[in-house]
Amino acid sequence: MNISFSADVIRELKQIKAKHPLLHKKIKKQLKLFAENPRHPSLRTHKLQGNLSDSWSISIERNIRILFYKNNEEVVFFLIGTHEQVYKRK
Repeated sequence: MNISFSADVIRELKQIKAKHPLLHKKIKKQLKLFAENPRHPSLRTHKLQGNLSDSWSISIERNIRILFYKNNEEVVFFLIGTHEQVYKRK
């Protein structure tokens, strides 16, 4: 499985690293865990519904999510934010 990131997520991760280093460390930990086992219980991986029905979500911490979609053998992370930010997008 190949993992990649959208330009928006790369930009967000740079900002998080600069402003919230502990959160950035947690994100790195969860992404490493995802690479090893995408269904690890602490990730709470789940398929989304509605206008995001082609997407999946993992939990970084209580209120932070990162969304991805699958494209053959590639996983593309395309959105990161709070629960409210990522699920209110149209």
